[in-house]
Order: sequence, then C-alpha cells, then structure tokens
Amino acid sequence: MTKKRSKPRILLTNDDGITAPGIKALYNAMKSIGDCTILAPDSEKSAQGHAITMKIPLRLNEHYQNGELFGWTLNGTCADCVKFGIHELMEIRPDLVVSGINQGPNTAVNTIYSGTVAGAAEGGLMNIPAIAVSLASYTFKDYEMSAEVANYFAKLVLKNGLPDYTFLNINVP
Repeated sequence: MTKKRSKPRILLTNDDGITAPGIKALYNAMKSIGDCTILAPDSEKSAQGHAITMKIPLRLNEHYQNGELFGWTLNGTCADCVKFGIHELMEIRPDLVVSGINQGPNTAVNTIYSGTVAGAAEGGLMNIPAIAVSLASYTFKDYEMSAEVANYFAKLVLKNGLPDYTFLNINVP
C-alpha cells in the first residue's frame, strides 16, 4: 500500500515586506494548492538585489494578522528569507519557492536589482523550483489576476518541475 503524499510545501516571500498587499494575494492563491510558510522581510527591501546580511544578527519574529499567525518576519533581505526559511524555519525542504507579488515590472536590467527575483533565484540556486511574480504596473493595484497567474504556474511547476537550478520570472501585464 502506498502512503498518500501530503500537500506540497510552499515557501512564500517577497521584498516589499510582510504587510505588502502582494504577499497577501499570493498567500490566498497558494493556500489552495499547498501548505504555505511565509517568511518575508520585516520592512521593504526593494532594489537590494541578491544581497545577504553579513554583519548584523538576523532576528526572526512571528507576524499576526487579525489575531492569527500569518507568517514570520526577518530583519534581512528577500534572499536571507529564502536561505533562513529553508535551512532554519521549515522542518522539511519546500517543494516550491514563490516570491512576490511585486508591484512593478521586473524586466530587463531591473531583474539585477530586484529582491523579488533574488528570492526566486535563491530557491533555484538550492535546486528548488521557484517562481518570481510581479504585477507589471506601478499604478494598478489589483493583484487578483497576478495571483491567478501565480496559482496557474505554481501548479504547472509542481506537476512538471523545472530544469535543475532554474526559476521563472513572471511579469503580469
């Protein structure tokens, strides 16, 4: 008799901080397909690229919304959150890392500076399938379509995988 596999484990992060509307929309989209762990910076860390924290101690804190545990914060960057989440917070390695939903596009040279992209890249560097999701607008504030696109691609990646050490960078118009 084969043992039924539990839901996929998904690590969610961003570079905009745990209170950003994009990560709330992302969580709402991902919770239907997997067991989500949220670890995001305690404040906005946009445009810090793939920086990691070296000279100050990292501090992990619980973050509550409406009286319930929503996730954890770290006083580091998005890349720190993925490293810490995988090596320290999660008991079992995640099946997928999803970073976002970022406000504004992460295309062309912007990908070099993007903490959102760095979060997914960090997952890819650890050979965990990963996705970065951005709403390609600075003025449009509705994350619903971006969340649906994230859900669609997360299901595809969980089903089919990605080539080793790669990630997807998705920009939703």
